[in-house]
Amino acid sequence: MTKGREANEKMAVKAHLNEFYHLKMPLPFRLGTTSYIIPDDIIPNVRHLSGRLDDVELVLFETDEFSNMPSPEEVLELARLAGDAGLSYTVHLPLDTALGSADETERISSVAKCRRVMKRMAPVAPFAWILHLHGDRRGDPPTDELDRWMEQNRRSLKELLYTGDVNPKKVCVETLDYNFDLVAGLVEAFDLSVCLDIGHLLVRDRNVATHLDRWLDRARVFHVHGVDADGTDHTSLEHLPGGLLENLSGRLAQLPLDDERVVTLEVFGEDDFERSMAVVWKRLQIWHADALMQSEEMMVP
Repeated sequence: MTKGREANEKMAVKAHLNEFYHLKMPLPFRLGTTSYIIPDDIIPNVRHLSGRLDDVELVLFETDEFSNMPSPEEVLELARLAGDAGLSYTVHLPLDTALGSADETERISSVAKCRRVMKRMAPVAPFAWILHLHGDRRGDPPTDELDRWMEQNRRSLKELLYTGDVNPKKVCVETLDYNFDLVAGLVEAFDLSVCLDIGHLLVRDRNVATHLDRWLDRARVFHVHGVDADGTDHTSLEHLPGGLLENLSGRLAQLPLDDERVVTLEVFGEDDFERSMAVVWKRLQIWHADALMQSEEMMVP
């Protein structure tokens, strides 16, 4: 495909998607993506995405070497942009935390880091806080000391929730690379929500439908991204198994209208974003046709 033809196809996809948004077609979810689509800071990304989506996932980092934490003034600007565009935000809490660490200093520091981010970002009234309960290592099982790891995570969640003004239902524990049943008791005990990362499930060859059956009631946010043949995730939705997006959309369409959920296209780059939006557009065509059919049926005397 020539560069000119590819550019024209991208422009056509944008035009079609903008048409659907101007029509205000009701979707069974709030559609979002990450704050790292164009190679720029968070606010330029939000401006770039404004008008095309309902939600932006603010992916935040805070380490000794690097931090992209917005200043108080930038947080107020993010809140203004959201108000002007009807956007919501999901805030991904820092990845370099270890809430289940055996090292008490590291655990306490991780709780403090999450609390600092929550305090800083509170003015944007996040739709959800995305939280990782990292293991001692990558993979499954996440630790050789499960009882200790669970107890340390329990202590961290208690401190995070009960020493600050945090709504537990807005805290979404994300499915990672270990069996999520391991933390099910914590999620339920603290009445937390879930961020069902479908891409992570696919990478580990876990049954997506089974997880939807189990966690749909608590899944406030869904991360959707493709997985390449070599196992690379966070790629275009072109790599999603057939019918998966339709299955998710169909389930969310059965929820009450006031029970909003966010579906985040969790990709990082303009090409994967535009290709993913093209996949979603195909699904929107189906919803659009269904809505027209229902409308016509209602008009028949």
